[in-house]
Amino acid sequence: MNICVFLSAADLADRYTRPAKDFAKLIGKGGHTLVWGGSDVGLMKVVADGVQEAGGRLLGVSVEFLAAKARPGTDEMLVARDLAERKRLLLEKADAVVIMVGGTGTLDEATEILELKKHGHTEMPVVLLNTAGFYDGLKEQFRRMEDEGFLPRPLTDLVFFAEEPVGAMAYLEESRGVA
Repeated sequence: MNICVFLSAADLADRYTRPAKDFAKLIGKGGHTLVWGGSDVGLMKVVADGVQEAGGRLLGVSVEFLAAKARPGTDEMLVARDLAERKRLLLEKADAVVIMVGGTGTLDEATEILELKKHGHTEMPVVLLNTAGFYDGLKEQFRRMEDEGFLPRPLTDLVFFAEEPVGAMAYLEESRGVA
Protein backbone atom coordinates (compact mmCIF):
# COMPACT_ATOMS: atom_id res chain seq x y z
CA MET A 1 0.00 0.00 0.00
CA ASN A 2 1.23 3.50 -0.81
CA ILE A 3 0.55 5.54 2.31
CA CYS A 4 0.67 9.30 1.85
CA VAL A 5 1.58 11.08 5.06
CA PHE A 6 0.95 14.80 5.45
CA LEU A 7 3.08 16.21 8.27
CA SER A 8 5.39 18.95 9.45
CA ALA A 9 8.98 19.47 8.38
CA ALA A 10 9.71 21.18 11.73
CA ASP A 11 11.85 19.75 14.52
CA LEU A 12 9.36 18.78 17.20
CA ALA A 13 9.18 17.50 20.77
CA ASP A 14 9.30 13.81 21.65
CA ARG A 15 5.54 13.69 22.28
CA TYR A 16 5.17 14.16 18.51
CA THR A 17 8.27 12.39 17.19
CA ARG A 18 7.82 9.13 19.16
CA PRO A 19 4.39 8.29 17.67
CA ALA A 20 5.66 9.35 14.24
CA LYS A 21 8.57 6.89 14.57
CA ASP A 22 6.15 4.18 15.70
CA PHE A 23 3.90 4.73 12.69
CA ALA A 24 6.90 4.81 10.36
CA LYS A 25 8.01 1.39 11.65
CA LEU A 26 4.52 0.03 10.97
CA ILE A 27 4.71 1.30 7.38
CA GLY A 28 8.11 -0.31 6.83
CA LYS A 29 7.39 -3.60 8.60
CA GLY A 30 4.13 -3.90 6.67
CA GLY A 31 6.03 -3.69 3.39
CA HIS A 32 4.29 -0.45 2.50
CA THR A 33 5.62 2.64 0.73
CA LEU A 34 5.77 6.07 2.34
CA VAL A 35 4.55 8.80 0.01
CA TRP A 36 5.50 12.14 1.54
CA GLY A 37 6.74 15.65 0.86
CA GLY A 38 10.27 14.37 0.29
CA SER A 39 12.04 16.65 2.77
CA ASP A 40 14.97 15.39 4.80
CA VAL A 41 14.32 17.70 7.75
CA GLY A 42 12.23 17.70 10.91
CA LEU A 43 9.36 15.28 11.37
CA MET A 44 9.48 14.42 7.66
CA LYS A 45 13.01 13.07 8.17
CA VAL A 46 11.99 11.18 11.32
CA VAL A 47 9.26 9.34 9.44
CA ALA A 48 11.37 8.65 6.35
CA ASP A 49 14.20 7.31 8.53
CA GLY A 50 11.82 5.02 10.38
CA VAL A 51 10.23 3.65 7.21
CA GLN A 52 13.58 3.03 5.56
CA GLU A 53 15.09 1.40 8.67
CA ALA A 54 12.08 -0.95 8.88
CA GLY A 55 12.40 -2.02 5.25
CA GLY A 56 9.75 0.14 3.58
CA ARG A 57 10.04 2.11 0.37
CA LEU A 58 10.26 5.91 0.05
CA LEU A 59 8.47 7.89 -2.65
CA GLY A 60 9.06 11.60 -2.18
CA VAL A 61 7.32 14.50 -3.88
CA SER A 62 9.31 17.67 -3.35
CA VAL A 63 8.71 21.07 -4.87
CA GLU A 64 11.20 23.20 -6.81
CA PHE A 65 11.67 25.83 -4.11
CA LEU A 66 12.40 23.12 -1.49
CA ALA A 67 14.46 20.80 -3.72
CA ALA A 68 17.63 21.60 -1.72
CA LYS A 69 15.97 19.94 1.31
CA ALA A 70 14.94 16.81 -0.60
CA ARG A 71 16.04 13.51 0.89
CA PRO A 72 18.81 11.69 -0.98
CA GLY A 73 18.64 7.94 -1.45
CA THR A 74 14.89 7.55 -1.90
CA ASP A 75 13.40 4.84 -4.07
CA GLU A 76 11.72 7.55 -6.12
CA MET A 77 11.73 11.35 -5.94
CA LEU A 78 9.49 13.63 -7.97
CA VAL A 79 9.90 17.40 -8.04
CA ALA A 80 6.77 19.45 -8.62
CA ARG A 81 6.66 22.98 -10.00
CA ASP A 82 4.51 24.33 -7.17
CA LEU A 83 2.55 23.31 -4.09
CA ALA A 84 -0.67 22.64 -6.02
CA GLU A 85 1.11 20.19 -8.33
CA ARG A 86 2.82 18.61 -5.32
CA LYS A 87 -0.53 17.92 -3.63
CA ARG A 88 -1.93 16.48 -6.85
CA LEU A 89 1.07 14.15 -7.28
CA LEU A 90 1.04 13.06 -3.64
CA LEU A 91 -2.62 12.07 -3.91
CA GLU A 92 -2.19 10.42 -7.32
CA LYS A 93 0.52 8.15 -5.90
CA ALA A 94 -1.44 7.29 -2.72
CA ASP A 95 -3.72 4.42 -1.78
CA ALA A 96 -4.42 5.97 1.64
CA VAL A 97 -3.70 9.19 3.54
CA VAL A 98 -2.56 9.80 7.11
CA ILE A 99 -2.55 13.32 8.50
CA MET A 100 0.02 13.80 11.26
CA VAL A 101 0.85 16.90 13.28
CA GLY A 102 1.70 19.94 11.21
CA GLY A 103 1.11 23.57 10.46
CA THR A 104 -0.75 25.43 7.75
CA GLY A 105 0.69 23.34 4.91
CA THR A 106 -0.49 20.14 6.56
CA LEU A 107 -3.90 21.66 7.21
CA ASP A 108 -4.13 22.70 3.55
CA GLU A 109 -3.30 19.17 2.42
CA ALA A 110 -5.78 17.68 4.91
CA THR A 111 -8.67 19.85 3.78
CA GLU A 112 -7.86 19.10 0.13
CA ILE A 113 -8.27 15.33 0.55
CA LEU A 114 -11.37 15.75 2.72
CA GLU A 115 -12.95 18.03 0.13
CA LEU A 116 -12.24 15.47 -2.59
CA LYS A 117 -13.83 12.74 -0.46
CA LYS A 118 -16.80 14.95 0.40
CA HIS A 119 -17.57 15.32 -3.30
CA GLY A 120 -16.97 11.64 -4.12
CA HIS A 121 -13.78 12.19 -6.14
CA THR A 122 -11.89 9.61 -4.06
CA GLU A 123 -12.79 6.87 -1.64
CA MET A 124 -9.30 6.22 -0.29
CA PRO A 125 -9.15 5.92 3.49
CA VAL A 126 -8.05 9.03 5.40
CA VAL A 127 -6.79 8.90 8.98
CA LEU A 128 -6.17 11.88 11.19
CA LEU A 129 -3.55 10.75 13.72
CA ASN A 130 -4.42 12.84 16.76
CA THR A 131 -1.05 12.64 18.49
CA ALA A 132 -1.07 14.08 22.02
CA GLY A 133 -4.53 15.55 21.35
CA PHE A 134 -3.04 17.90 18.74
CA TYR A 135 -6.20 17.84 16.60
CA ASP A 136 -8.81 17.87 19.38
CA GLY A 137 -9.99 21.35 18.35
CA LEU A 138 -10.17 20.40 14.67
CA LYS A 139 -12.09 17.24 15.53
CA GLU A 140 -14.59 19.35 17.46
CA GLN A 141 -14.89 21.77 14.52
CA PHE A 142 -15.52 18.91 12.08
CA ARG A 143 -18.23 17.54 14.39
CA ARG A 144 -19.86 20.96 14.49
CA MET A 145 -19.76 21.13 10.68
CA GLU A 146 -21.49 17.76 10.58
CA ASP A 147 -24.05 18.63 13.27
CA GLU A 148 -24.97 21.91 11.59
CA GLY A 149 -25.34 20.46 8.11
CA PHE A 150 -22.15 21.64 6.41
CA LEU A 151 -21.09 18.12 5.39
CA PRO A 152 -23.16 16.22 2.82
CA ARG A 153 -21.68 12.93 4.08
CA PRO A 154 -21.22 11.63 7.62
CA LEU A 155 -17.91 12.65 9.16
CA THR A 156 -17.08 8.95 9.66
CA ASP A 157 -17.21 8.51 5.86
CA LEU A 158 -14.62 11.25 5.41
CA VAL A 159 -12.00 10.65 8.09
CA PHE A 160 -11.06 8.20 10.83
CA PHE A 161 -9.62 9.73 14.00
CA ALA A 162 -6.88 7.57 15.53
CA GLU A 163 -5.23 8.33 18.85
CA GLU A 164 -2.34 5.88 18.37
CA PRO A 165 -0.26 4.70 15.38
CA VAL A 166 -1.34 1.06 15.69
CA GLY A 167 -5.01 2.08 15.42
CA ALA A 168 -4.25 4.19 12.35
CA MET A 169 -2.50 1.30 10.59
CA ALA A 170 -5.17 -1.23 11.56
CA TYR A 171 -7.84 1.04 10.04
CA LEU A 172 -5.86 1.52 6.82
CA GLU A 173 -5.11 -2.16 6.37
CA GLU A 174 -8.71 -3.14 7.07
CA SER A 175 -10.02 -0.45 4.71
CA ARG A 176 -7.69 -1.56 1.91
CA GLY A 177 -8.11 -5.30 2.53
CA VAL A 178 -4.46 -5.75 3.42
CA ALA A 179 -3.62 -8.48 5.91
